[in-house]
Amino acid sequence: MFNFFRPQPRHDEITPTEVQQRLARGDRLYLLDVREREEYVEAHIPDSVLIPLGQLSRKLSNIPKDATIIAICRSGNRSGVAADMLRRAGYGDVLNLRGGIIAWVRAGLPVVA
Repeated sequence: MFNFFRPQPRHDEITPTEVQQRLARGDRLYLLDVREREEYVEAHIPDSVLIPLGQLSRKLSNIPKDATIIAICRSGNRSGVAADMLRRAGYGDVLNLRGGIIAWVRAGLPVVA
């Protein structure tokens, strides 16, 4: 039965647990954190790369096209914008981390602080 009170995952989103499972499996993922430097320093996912959203269009050449891109922000909003931007720029395999770093921490997954 459809639950109206719990948001349903979109096809272009991935949960923190799914990311962790894919990392453990050895999938080629590029963890792209689009928050500001201060937010990133406070807590970020291990091996993630910081490119703030405002700089993303100028730094597209730094992002591999042969990996699944996981866009990350605080709650999933900015990373959704980043994911859309990357798709428009020709990146085919781009997913937004549902709930952002907040959901990652709530899931008890590791962070670098």
